[in-house]
Amino acid sequence: MKPVSTPQPRPIRFVFVLLPRFSLLAFSAAVEALRVANRMSDRAIYEWTIIGDSGEEAVSSSGTSIRLNGDLIELARDDHIIVCGGLDVHDATTKRLLNWLRREARRGCPIGGLCTGAYVLAEAGLLDGKRATIHWENQDSFAEQFEDVMLTKSVFTMDGPRFTTAGGTASIDLMLKLIARQAGEDVASAVADQLIYSSIRTDQDVQRLSIPTRIGVRHPKLATVIKQMESNIEEPISPAILARDVGLSTRQLERLFRRYLSRSPKRYYMELRLSKARNLLMQTDMSVINVALACGFTSPSHFSKCYRAQYDTTPYRERGAMAADRQSR
Repeated sequence: MKPVSTPQPRPIRFVFVLLPRFSLLAFSAAVEALRVANRMSDRAIYEWTIIGDSGEEAVSSSGTSIRLNGDLIELARDDHIIVCGGLDVHDATTKRLLNWLRREARRGCPIGGLCTGAYVLAEAGLLDGKRATIHWENQDSFAEQFEDVMLTKSVFTMDGPRFTTAGGTASIDLMLKLIARQAGEDVASAVADQLIYSSIRTDQDVQRLSIPTRIGVRHPKLATVIKQMESNIEEPISPAILARDVGLSTRQLERLFRRYLSRSPKRYYMELRLSKARNLLMQTDMSVINVALACGFTSPSHFSKCYRAQYDTTPYRERGAMAADRQSR
């Protein structure tokens, strides 16, 4: 009597949606994790297809082209959709794509976003009331635009059928988490070993380096003050209060900043505010006045003056140059 063979479960299918100028690293890291999971298991746990919003190929932000397997097709309800974003995600977010995502969400598909793919999910209303993350460079504009999303600074998030990553190698962390759930911890560990990925991060890990590591200075009081500055851009705190809160005099704080950062606390704080302003100008449709208010400037003329001193152009010209650059592509 022949032994009865146990049928293998159907592979879990991932559907990667590549946006124009997508992040090649974020996409390839996710696909490689699935490929290695199959190899380590000696069976096809996963399969995947690559689609886009019309066209035969998608061009990444690095100029590398990926041939698409198809258009925005109707999927099975257990397919996993992953939107792969990158640069200029606003321009890549079409009404057709949003409507397709909403339809597939109603059908019950788990949907995620890599890098700025979270923006597309939020624009479609799929992240309302949910935890999400996005690349740190896009956090300011995302927070301003999507108040109903619980934005975190984690490398990745998972909230029910929605998952998002900060981009880059965070794709590996997310996929390892999914593989552990779907195929087991042993398979996920084997995948990490194959990828030479010795430090697996969780959704509790933040995406940016600690302040001391970032600025190259390990001074606890200085790090605390800078953290306070970064957390209070819209309503700046005076140097006197910042100094008092860490047990320093204003003069001591001044000397600390000049010794380690070669600038005054006031100058450093201004640079942080202007950097956020520039991100908002580049990444949102907020008016220049609203950008100024969001970065702690109550006077548009003062904002323009400070912006020109830092970037050698005005906020209005910056936005105009950006629009012209997009039209020329």
